[in-house]
Amino acid sequence: MHPPSPAAAAAVMDFSQNSLFGYMEDLQELTIIERPVRRSLKTPEEIERLTVDEDLSDIERAVYLLSAGQDIQGTSVIANLPFLMRQNPAETLRRVLPKVREALHVAGVEMQLTAAVSFLTILQDESVSVHTYAHSFLQVILLHLEHRDAGVSNAWLETLLSVIEVLPKDTLRHEILNPLVSKAQLSQTVQSRLVSCKILGKLTNKFDALAIKREILPLVKSLCQDVEYEVRSCMCRQLENIAQGIGTELTKSVVLPELIELSRDEGSSVRLAAFETLVNLLDIFDTDDRSQTILPVVKSFCEKSFKADESILISLSFHLGKLCHGLYGIFTPDQHLRFLEFYKKLCTLGLQQENGHNENQIPPQILEQEKKYISVRKNCAYNFPAMIVFVDPKNFHMELYSTFFCLCHDPEVPVRYTIAICFYEVSKLLNSGVYLIHKELITLLQDESLEVLDALIDHLPEILELMSTGGESSVQENKLSSLPDLVPALTAAEQRAAASLKWRTHEKLLQKYACLPQVISSDQIYYRFLQRMFTIMMTNNVLPVQKAASRTLCIFLRYNRKQEQRHEVIQKLIEQLGQGKSYWNRLRFLDTCEFIIEIFSKSFFCKYFFLPAIELTHDPVANVRMKLCYLLPKVKSTLKIPADKHLLQQLEMCVRKLLCQEKDKDVLAIVRRTVLELDRMEMSMDAFQKKFYEKDLLDQEKEREELLLLEMEQLEKEKQQNDGRPMSDKTFEKKRRDSKTPTSLPKNIPISVPGSSSATPSTSKEIKKSKLIRSQSFNNQAFHAKYGNLDKCTTSKSSTAAYTPSVSGLSKTSMISLTDDSFRMRNTNSTPSSFSSNTSLPSTSRGTGNSVDPKSSGSKDTQPRKATLKSRKSNP
Repeated sequence: MHPPSPAAAAAVMDFSQNSLFGYMEDLQELTIIERPVRRSLKTPEEIERLTVDEDLSDIERAVYLLSAGQDIQGTSVIANLPFLMRQNPAETLRRVLPKVREALHVAGVEMQLTAAVSFLTILQDESVSVHTYAHSFLQVILLHLEHRDAGVSNAWLETLLSVIEVLPKDTLRHEILNPLVSKAQLSQTVQSRLVSCKILGKLTNKFDALAIKREILPLVKSLCQDVEYEVRSCMCRQLENIAQGIGTELTKSVVLPELIELSRDEGSSVRLAAFETLVNLLDIFDTDDRSQTILPVVKSFCEKSFKADESILISLSFHLGKLCHGLYGIFTPDQHLRFLEFYKKLCTLGLQQENGHNENQIPPQILEQEKKYISVRKNCAYNFPAMIVFVDPKNFHMELYSTFFCLCHDPEVPVRYTIAICFYEVSKLLNSGVYLIHKELITLLQDESLEVLDALIDHLPEILELMSTGGESSVQENKLSSLPDLVPALTAAEQRAAASLKWRTHEKLLQKYACLPQVISSDQIYYRFLQRMFTIMMTNNVLPVQKAASRTLCIFLRYNRKQEQRHEVIQKLIEQLGQGKSYWNRLRFLDTCEFIIEIFSKSFFCKYFFLPAIELTHDPVANVRMKLCYLLPKVKSTLKIPADKHLLQQLEMCVRKLLCQEKDKDVLAIVRRTVLELDRMEMSMDAFQKKFYEKDLLDQEKEREELLLLEMEQLEKEKQQNDGRPMSDKTFEKKRRDSKTPTSLPKNIPISVPGSSSATPSTSKEIKKSKLIRSQSFNNQAFHAKYGNLDKCTTSKSSTAAYTPSVSGLSKTSMISLTDDSFRMRNTNSTPSSFSSNTSLPSTSRGTGNSVDPKSSGSKDTQPRKATLKSRKSNP
């Protein structure tokens, strides 16, 4: 190595000196920062003044702090007032509440807000009677209604409005309504008159129509004619509540004229309040009032809206759907067209402007205007389903399709997000015309914003079902031809969600993909989605996402129509997950087993997954054995006696080994609890039992579905051999309709599950005949049930008592020595004929625990993972 040059050495020295000076400056800054902290510490005198005797009771401490304490201590006492009322209401009212009144006279904003919330909490807790509450608290609330701080005044007003709901009429009349006459006069402050408006709107629900007409309506008219536009606007918004209290006749004669006059007010906020109130009261008025009085006002308001403030356009666009629905039937064709064109204009408001300029160079007022335009278009998207009803779904393509296209391609995310939420409603309204919006579905699925995708997938299964069954052709063999870009769009959407940090959207999307067997073909799912589910299970780091992928994969496997593909998927599950090197994959295998038990029949699980699951009792990682212990009761519930007696013996042997050989104390504790639970379980039998009839019937239907898949595959192979072309989905549907039966099982269906080891072996012809009978009696409803109904398929937990807490208490069958071959292979006599296969799966055994090297047990460190997972062992 060459020695450093003098220049380099000097540079190093300068760097070191600069670093040293930098550290010194940082230390000086820290010293400066620390000085105020030291000064803010309490002195001994201040600490003494804040200290309270510990021997004081809660009431005495509250009285002392309100009398001699600081503001923060008084605020704490008032916040604790509901607790004192629940603990000792009499003493609190007698000693504490007077001190609270005194403190509130000079209290700051924080104490006032705390008191308003505490008074409301006491009312909601019903700590005292309504009479006592009105006597003790009502005057305090009324006293602070006109506080100089607007936030405090609103807080006390909200409390009062809640109190009005429970007070009797006499108290309301004497304590609130009578003083309100003077509070609503012009001589009072604007704030006092605003408070009066809101109180009047609340009081109308407490009095009859005659009392309202005599005592309240004169005040209402006076406030509607107030000189301040704020008061007129506030009173106008309360007219809706008043109209509901006085009935239809008084509304027409008193409220409607006031609304018409206010709609011509010089203040834009007053006109807006009058318009919104009119829209909300449309149902009250008859056809004549709507056509002769309200419609001209609405027309004038819409015509002037573009010349007015943009806030009016925001409100108008939000209420336009309700307005068109309320006035539907009284429009002339010309008026109908004008309102439709007005809506279309609002949908594109702001899009005609040039957007090529730099955003930093746009004046603030222009930016604010664009935000309001975005709100208008968002409201138009919200009202789009109502406008479809307005124009009639038959006219959608001619009248509204171009508008729908613009909303789906809007440059702003909030607009596309809103139309994505409404997409399902639009699809339902279009019904047979849903094919018109296929391209827009693909567009939203490919949207760059995950918020739009998240909004769309909430109803994705229902949308895809409408897309596949609706349109001009409802034949299922054409369902893919009408959606050529659906599969690429779905896969791209999943990849975008996976690449983002929003794992909840990714999880929800995977859950919704469980509907795909009802929409696209089995081959499409196998080649485009199944392997992706495997990849997510193996590589994704988010547990909920892995579980969602696992469950969706199980549903894909459930409806796969090719036995060879099913065996390949099962083989991958066993080899890559159940026998995987990473303990994390083996944990996911146990999750998959739980989904298999839920979705498939008991015989399916016993044939393919029972032995690979219980072999994990020898796993070198404690957390895997722990999770298996939690799963064992569900595993045992899949067994039926006497057909699965040998599997029960193997299960007993595994549990016995765990009891004898387990060294981890946490796993051993769970094993002992599991043994007790297994001991209490009752075993289901081959024959239907009365108390388990519904669960056994459900399992029987699942097994028939699995049998039907094999039948359909065999028919398809025969069709290919005879005609040289595959069986269409239409033929499949015909076969399935032919196999439809009523909900009750026919008498010729054997009660016992096929494949019992105790049954007499049947010839191949008898087996084929039995399979044919079962396939023809298969219930159509089970196979076409929505994927979401699989959540309702609860696994049967009924099993026979075969375990005892001690090893010596195990049944004698557990002492039978089993060879490795018997441990790895289920007796063929007990295998249901519905799962017979020419393709044999590889051995599902993982070997014993002694043959496993703990160091190669996973790509993730086993010891740290054990420590972290044990703390969550209660939720396997």
